[in-house]
Amino acid sequence: MTNSSGAPTRPLDRRLGLRDGVALGLAAMIGAGLFSAFAPAAASAGRWLVLAVVVAALVAAANASSMARLAARYPDSGGAYVYGRERLGLPWGHLAGWAFVVGKVASCAAMAMTLAVHVWPNFAKPIAVVAVLAVLALNLQGVHRSARVALGIVAFAVALVVTFGAVMLIAPPVTVDTPPPAVPGSGTPLGVLQGAGFLFFAFAGYARVATLGEEITDPRRTIPRAIGIALAIVLALYVLVAVALTSSLGSGWVAAREAPLAEAAEISAWPWLGPALRVAAILAAGGALLALVLGASRTLMAMARDRHLPPVLATVDGPHRTPRRAEAVIAGLVIVLIVLVDLRGAIAFSSFLVLTYYAIANASAWTLEGRAATKVVPTLGLVACIGIAFLLPWQPVVAGVAVLAFGAFIGWARYTTREHPDA
Repeated sequence: MTNSSGAPTRPLDRRLGLRDGVALGLAAMIGAGLFSAFAPAAASAGRWLVLAVVVAALVAAANASSMARLAARYPDSGGAYVYGRERLGLPWGHLAGWAFVVGKVASCAAMAMTLAVHVWPNFAKPIAVVAVLAVLALNLQGVHRSARVALGIVAFAVALVVTFGAVMLIAPPVTVDTPPPAVPGSGTPLGVLQGAGFLFFAFAGYARVATLGEEITDPRRTIPRAIGIALAIVLALYVLVAVALTSSLGSGWVAAREAPLAEAAEISAWPWLGPALRVAAILAAGGALLALVLGASRTLMAMARDRHLPPVLATVDGPHRTPRRAEAVIAGLVIVLIVLVDLRGAIAFSSFLVLTYYAIANASAWTLEGRAATKVVPTLGLVACIGIAFLLPWQPVVAGVAVLAFGAFIGWARYTTREHPDA
């Protein structure tokens, strides 16, 4: 395998099976989305929080269908960057890769800050930076070890969250807290869609499996199965949490909390669940950070192979044959973002860019050969991604549009200045 300069690049080892793929997808989804995103989503969706979860899941399912079809056709690292490049043209592939990398940097920052808030809120940013550095060190030891760690973290977190949901439904807590007034538009159809935009952040982890295409064994069969299993498990878990929180405490209470699950558990019939859920949040956010850095660095590596970024970032080396330079760059960008933004801003900014990424994936899937019926799902996914993205709060939307415009300009300039644009 060679990059665009003709320099040889070493392929990654195919060492991840179905269990590893499911674990990495779950680890990416069961993190900040579960332990933090329900608060801003509740502020927007109000008493219709469960409906916002379902809407987000439907969009994610449409995207998953498109991603699975594309991953089976193009089982290489890079996700929608590769799909957009092959189906829509190089500029669109570049834009997808750009949206993914920047969006996932924001996701990584959100995961790290979620971890830190559950450890020590008063020192959240320094703790988040340390967490990023620790994850980088683990990833440099090889992706197989990261997958095993993710599997253990996910099993622990899921067991605790299921217990939490059962306790909240069987013995609802009594609280005298007065919830804050609803935000404008809360509980309206537009509010539900905006809430779905926040919650989509929590469902986006299945793409990590597709971006690790070069490391998955039998990718044409394993990737679609891993995506479907991970998404189904997370949907069931999120519906349980949404029902438990809104039926026992109300959406206003949830919206006012920084760590809604842990704080709810602390006033439940089993208050010991509060500290346990804080530990689960720390481990789950850390596991999600592992998977996200892996996925973002592989897309960065794929873009570097095509010389959209410095070719040195495509190097696979070291005793574990990992893209160490790409992983280090992603970690550095995450640390910068942690310093600059807060948790809710990072979630919204990430959601906007990741929805853009999936819009390009759906557009790519629409071009695949097949019957007319096979174009219905990618069409719905494309429309939903664009619509929900622009219903998010205006500040992250403006920032996201600016980032995409800059990335599009670079992609267009790169495409038009190549000696052989189709090469």
